[in-house]
This record gives sequence, structure tokens and C-alpha cells, in this order.
Amino acid sequence: MGNDAQQSEDYQRIESAIRFIEANFRSQPSLEQIARSVHLSKFHFDRLFKRWAGISPIQFLQFMTLDYAKQRLAQSRNLLDTAWDAGLSGPSRLHDLFVTFEAVTPGEFKKQAAGLHITYGFHPTPFGDCLLAATERGICHLSFIAGEDRATALDPLLQAWPRATFAERPKHTTTIVERLFEPPEKKDAKPFHLYVRGTNFQISVWKALVSIPAGWLVSYQDVASHIGRPKAFRAVANAVAINPVAYLIPCHRVITGSGKFHQYRWGSARKKALIGWEAARASTDQS
Repeated sequence: MGNDAQQSEDYQRIESAIRFIEANFRSQPSLEQIARSVHLSKFHFDRLFKRWAGISPIQFLQFMTLDYAKQRLAQSRNLLDTAWDAGLSGPSRLHDLFVTFEAVTPGEFKKQAAGLHITYGFHPTPFGDCLLAATERGICHLSFIAGEDRATALDPLLQAWPRATFAERPKHTTTIVERLFEPPEKKDAKPFHLYVRGTNFQISVWKALVSIPAGWLVSYQDVASHIGRPKAFRAVANAVAINPVAYLIPCHRVITGSGKFHQYRWGSARKKALIGWEAARASTDQS
């Protein structure tokens, strides 16, 4: 089994474990009980987490606590305020994935993607299967498959670009997906370029999200303040919720000001898994 496929299979058990914890948080289940919920021994559960996240499940679960979230909020807010004030919010300076950004023009928006050719493919990732779509001008869609069939997962892409032509070409899109989750030291200098459509407000929110580095957490209020609309945090939350490019526009790094992880378009368990996985990599890099 290829590494991506193995990680995707591992993720299914990781997500099930997180769901079990969510459903039983009041009773604070033991590690052995959590392992048993995904039909593994405590020993094999430990091996699963170390293979998938690089750390033990006990270490990983610490990254999903309210105390950790509040601590990271405070730390990230201070660091981002300094960076944003100094004009360092460009993705090439802050975002370890080196994401560049292009928005559909008003004229192109009116054409509803007429004449645009989009290739797409379904692929395994460390967070389950994904759908990635790209044009000659950049990645226009990335979503995780949250239990639905592929035809259902494809609908939002087709609706977002109604007059485009589509071709399923997984051999083309796999070269992009293979680079997405590589460790920072293995990444090349070639940026991921995004091509997205949205209102001016949505675009401003998504650009702000791109400047949040892996392992950091900010609140909806922080993002609203950064884009100069401090009272528009609910509108920010709506823009975050319809983000068309998962992970590369890291909406999973935005949580409530109280430290709660809140909802996620592709499931709360996946959001916690993403946050914990990135925190694990950040802690490993610092050690």
C-alpha cells in the first residue's frame, strides 16, 4: 500500500477515535477505552498514532484540549499582530506552503467560467480522500470527502463553475496532491497558485487565512480585525465556512475566541485532526 493510501486508511481510525472522544467527553474515556472503540489494542493504537502523526496518542490528545486552544490563541494573536503590523502578512513570508492567490475578475465572474477548462481527481490524503480541481491559472477547488459518494462530492465544484468544461484526470492532479502534505524540509520552492471566485469580502478573508502559519490558531474576531472589519466576525465566519480550497486556505486554523474548535465544512473531527497533526509536526520541528 502506498504511503498516501496507508495514511488515508489510518485517518479513518483516527477520525473514529476523535468522534468517540467527542461523544464521551464528559466521562473522559481512558486511552484503552478509546483504542477499544476503534477495535485496536492500546499498543497498536499507539503505533497507529506514531505512524500517522509522529507522536503518541496522549501527546496528540493534548492538542485538542480547551487549555491548549486558549494558549495557542493568545500566542498566535501576539505573533500575528506583530507580523501584520510590520507588513509581513504576504504568504511567501508566513505560509510554509508558499501559496499565491488570484481572484476571478468581475468580467470573468459574469461569464460563469465559460471557456474555462477544469481537470479534477480523487486522491487519498492523511485526512481521508479528497477532490482536487485545477485550471491553467491555478487550483480552484480542494475538498475532503466527508462520507458522501463521489458524485455528491463533485456537485459543489460543478455548481461553482457552471459553464466550465470538466475532465477527470487523476494523473494530472496527483502531482499536486503529492506535494500538499510533504514535510517542510521536503517542499520545493514552487508555490501553490490558487484561482478562486468570491465577493471582495470573501476574498479578503481567504487572503488573511493564507497568512496563518501551520500550528497557529486565531479567532474569527482576529481575522475580522485584521481585514479592517472588527464587527464583522459573523460575516467572517460565513466566508470561512464556504472556503473552496481546504487546507491551502487554512480555515481549520480559525476557532472561536473562547477556544472552542467550532464547526468545519468537512466535519469537526477532521478539523481537530488537522489542528493536532499540524501541532504535532510543529512540536517535532522545535524539539
